[in-house]
Amino acid sequence: MATAHDDMSWIRRNRMTLTPLLFLAPGVLFFLAYVIIPILQSFNISLYDWDGLGQATYIGLDNYRELATDRAFEISLWNNVKWLVLYLLAIPAGLFIALFLNQTIVGIRLYKSLFFFPFVISQVVVGLVFSWFYLPREGLLNAVLGVVGLGPINVLGDPTLATYGIIAAGLWPQTAYCMILYLTGLNAVDPEQIEAGRLDGAKGWRMLWHVILPQLKPATFIAFVVTIIGALRSFDLISIMTNGGPFGSTRVLSFYMFEKALSEYGFRMGYGSAIAVVLFLIMLVFIGYFLWSMYQDEKAARH
Repeated sequence: MATAHDDMSWIRRNRMTLTPLLFLAPGVLFFLAYVIIPILQSFNISLYDWDGLGQATYIGLDNYRELATDRAFEISLWNNVKWLVLYLLAIPAGLFIALFLNQTIVGIRLYKSLFFFPFVISQVVVGLVFSWFYLPREGLLNAVLGVVGLGPINVLGDPTLATYGIIAAGLWPQTAYCMILYLTGLNAVDPEQIEAGRLDGAKGWRMLWHVILPQLKPATFIAFVVTIIGALRSFDLISIMTNGGPFGSTRVLSFYMFEKALSEYGFRMGYGSAIAVVLFLIMLVFIGYFLWSMYQDEKAARH
C-alpha cells in the first residue's frame, strides 16, 4: 500500500519532469480552450446552415460548394493574395531601416523613436490618419501631387486603387515591427564573424549576404510568419478606411467572414465558418512550410 512518504519520494525523483509540466499546464489549458476547441467548432459549424440563434440544419459540404461560385469570395481571396505579396515588402524595408539605425551617430535615438512610433499606435489611428492623407481635395497626398503637376486622385474611392491604398497604410506599422525584430537580431550578431569577414575582404553587400543575414535567420523567420499572419487576418484597416467598399472591391476573407456571419445583414454562421476554415487552412500551409524549412535547416546544421 502506497504511503505519503512514497508519494513524496516519487515527486522528488521526478521533479525535473513535473516542474516544467506544471508551469506549462495553465498555458496549455488556455490554448486548448481559446484556440484548439474554437478551431474544431468552426470546422463543425461550417457543415451546418445556422443563423446563430435557431435550429441548425446539417447540410454537409454545401457551404464550401457555394464558396466555389461566390464572386465576392473570389474577390476577397484575390485581395488576400495582393496583401500577401505586397505585405512582404515590410521585411526587406524593416531590415534596411534596422541596418541604418544600428549605427552610432548623433541623434540615432531620436531616429529610432520616430521609426518605432508607428508600431505603438493603434491600427484604428493608422486607418484614420491614412484616410485623411488620401482625401481627394484636402488630403496631403493630392497636395503633393498638385505641386508636381499631377491631377487629384481619389484613392479610397477608386475600386482599382483602394486595396493598394489600404495595404500601403498597413505597411507603415508592419515595417516598424520588422525593424524591431531585426534590431534585436543585430544585437546578437557575432562581431568576431564580422571581423573575420573583413579580413577576407567582405564588405557592403557581400558582408550583408554572407555574414550578417545568415545570423539573422531566426529574426527573418519570425518576421515572415508574423507578416503573413498579419496580411491574412487584415480586418481593422479595411473596416475603418473603406468598410469593404467601394462596391466590395476591398474585401478580404476575414472581412467577408464578418459580413456573412456577424454583420447586421449576416447571421449565416455556417457560411462564415466555412470562410474561416479556408482562411485557417491557407495560414496553416504557409506557417507549416516555414516551420518545415526551419526544421530542415537546423537538421542540416547538426549534420
